[in-house]
Amino acid sequence: MSDIKSLADQLRSNINRQDQPQPIPEILERIRKYDNRDHKSLMHIRFDTATIKTLNQFKMATGVDVTKLVAFSVHHLLEQYPELKSIIKQFIQQLEL
Repeated sequence: MSDIKSLADQLRSNINRQDQPQPIPEILERIRKYDNRDHKSLMHIRFDTATIKTLNQFKMATGVDVTKLVAFSVHHLLEQYPELKSIIKQFIQQLEL
């Protein structure tokens, strides 16, 4: 079984090297550099079929794990829109009253 998995990993690696666009877009570099190794919490999320297909194709095209992409995306969203954190803080303050 591990031989089959190793072969599949080798094939993906070869496909990734052949099809990578040059130059690599900055956003892809940022996603690849994002370190989620210390992230231990899991969350079950749902996506529509088209998004799942795109995420799976993204993984095959770039070699970037979908978990890393989603973690990066949510982190980036919360950084770009601090008002989302403000909404959360306001909600927590109302609970404490």
